Amino acid sequence: MTGLLTVSCADLLEENPKSIAVETFYNTPDEVGAALNAIYPCFNGLDVMGYYWALDESSSDMVYGRGSYAILSTYVGLDVTNTTRIQGVWSATYRAIRNANICIQNIPEGKELTEQQKKLFLGEAHFMRAFSYLMLVKHWGGVPLRTEENMSELSLPRSSASEIWDLILQDLLFARDNLSDSPRLEGVPTIGSANALLTEVYMWLGKTNDALAAAKSVIQSGKFSLVEITNADDFDSKLFGINVSASPEKIFYLKYSRLIQGNAILPLGHHASSPYLNGFGWMGQYTDTTNPIIRDWDKADLRYEYNWYTNKNAPGPTALLNKKFQDKEATTNGGSNDMPYYRYAEILLWFAELEAKVNGVTDAAVDALNQVRRRAYGKPSKMASDIDFKIADFTNADEFIRRVILEYGFETVFEGKRWGYLRRLGIAAQQIRDVKGLEVNEKHYLWPIVINETNYNPAIDPTKDQNPGY
Repeated sequence: MTGLLTVSCADLLEENPKSIAVETFYNTPDEVGAALNAIYPCFNGLDVMGYYWALDESSSDMVYGRGSYAILSTYVGLDVTNTTRIQGVWSATYRAIRNANICIQNIPEGKELTEQQKKLFLGEAHFMRAFSYLMLVKHWGGVPLRTEENMSELSLPRSSASEIWDLILQDLLFARDNLSDSPRLEGVPTIGSANALLTEVYMWLGKTNDALAAAKSVIQSGKFSLVEITNADDFDSKLFGINVSASPEKIFYLKYSRLIQGNAILPLGHHASSPYLNGFGWMGQYTDTTNPIIRDWDKADLRYEYNWYTNKNAPGPTALLNKKFQDKEATTNGGSNDMPYYRYAEILLWFAELEAKVNGVTDAAVDALNQVRRRAYGKPSKMASDIDFKIADFTNADEFIRRVILEYGFETVFEGKRWGYLRRLGIAAQQIRDVKGLEVNEKHYLWPIVINETNYNPAIDPTKDQNPGY
């Protein structure tokens, strides 16, 4: 995957796309591979996944933003500082879309590619375009829809959110039907990746039966499993640490190397005095033992021990910092930890939620929840245990789903997931009210269309086409 990071995102994004001779470049597997590789670095760096993660995590019911991120934890929308930050997220995501579009446009004409190679390469490009648009639609709603057919047009109106979702589904169905179970490189999407992304998309769209079918496809493929642990340190050495390149739990991860452009999420969670990032860190996010979810988290759950630590520079005597992502050998404010976007534990919890919504509290739903829970307590995930839930523990499906939602928080804290879960489930306002005693302003749910787009895209009116409150 280091090869992916050596290709500059900007290399294929000159204003004059003819700087690459199309007729001589997209012909061999190596040439197309290089073009596809240029999509991935667009998601590296603080300006993209760093800010994207930080703004979401600061909005979580379990986490608090600090310093310039503190405003996110008041749920009043973005201030000027954070509005400026999302410019980088917007621009880099559209660069990824541009690179995917270039591949989609040119791969069919490759003279030295077999039809099977074309399908695989196109599946990857369509997946990454869908992945990119999912980042945009979740946080901006409708955005300009740029495809291989109009990618050079400057003036494009804002498409509706439903049109963006339609393209995402179209791309993912194509990707699912054309990708392989064996990626061409570590970190490149597979059929399992496509089904995981499809599951999330269907859940956002309220297509519960389709989402359940997609989640089942991942589980029944037999390609993935939970990483078994026996102590808290195993989470680092076997699942999240810098030396974990591949594992049976990884479905789709963003790959990082501190030698090129490190994972910018790490310094956001650590103080410079922390040993977990070798003397670096900005401490942009933290939690507190007074938070009801943190307070009531069973301390026998190994995830609690693994995730949290105290630091004398933390904001208050009850504050905790997170060590899920740590690189004790870091040489800059960035580490080598890969960033999990989809992993098997999350799919099991999605399945549990979806199965309960469709069929009620079934043995299958409870077992999926229990697998994740057993692993959290250091027990074999596939064997019955004394910490297992039973169907009789839940009076109805809603009560069961509430437990799954809580488990989402324990399992994916500091992965930038929680705020999205609360929004998707339609419970964000109530959850923030219950846990933090705050009200969520309507403008907090969507980010503002960035100024570079309103300034330079004549089809976007900076007032009429702006999201509410900005």
